[in-house]
Amino acid sequence: MTTVTGTRCPTLAFFDVDETLIAEKSMIEFWRHWSHLHPDQVATDWLRAAAAVTPDRETLNRGYYRRYAGVALADLEAAGRTWYDGYRRGGAAFVRSALRAVAAHRAAGREVVLVSGSMRPLLAPLAAELAVSTVVCTELVVGPGGVLTGEVHRPMIGAAKGEAVVRVMRERGADPQDCFAYGDHESDLAMLRAVGNPVVVGDSPLLNDEAERFGWSVASARRGPFRSEST
Repeated sequence: MTTVTGTRCPTLAFFDVDETLIAEKSMIEFWRHWSHLHPDQVATDWLRAAAAVTPDRETLNRGYYRRYAGVALADLEAAGRTWYDGYRRGGAAFVRSALRAVAAHRAAGREVVLVSGSMRPLLAPLAAELAVSTVVCTELVVGPGGVLTGEVHRPMIGAAKGEAVVRVMRERGADPQDCFAYGDHESDLAMLRAVGNPVVVGDSPLLNDEAERFGWSVASARRGPFRSEST
């Protein structure tokens, strides 16, 4: 789209992260790393067990972050960098189609934005590696002395993702019909519906039904290493 002044509007590409861009759930994978560093913590699989009882993702999201109450943000950031450095080396750590899409959008001059219910200490290393400058995520509440309270401002899940995408597009002066979004889960639906070019990653029955109904694109969730798709 070109404005009346002749300046072309920017085009944005929004990517969910967990199981869309990286192959696993970052919060669960990081908890394994964190609980290894802190063996006094409860069993690693508590989140999966909680999800079986409480399927509401926003409730799970808030419960997860409360486990970091009293932790210095700087310590969590350092642990996040260490975790990601190890995770990225895995031979099946990323979703190949999404990595290709990031590279293609950047080559076309489009701004890539990460949108995730995960936290910045885990997303920042990924964003840096992908040369992504904008990350919209669940933001942690930091108390006196840089110590986490265990609370978050708002889980970046469901409707919050859609609202965030609309806000960023407005801030950039982008036409939603020109923009792209990639997601793998029904909690990404509001984000996908907010743009003109939604792409479903993987085989979510609900999202694939939407894709068939509205003619959305569908991409493979096949896994692979980082460098095979980024070079």
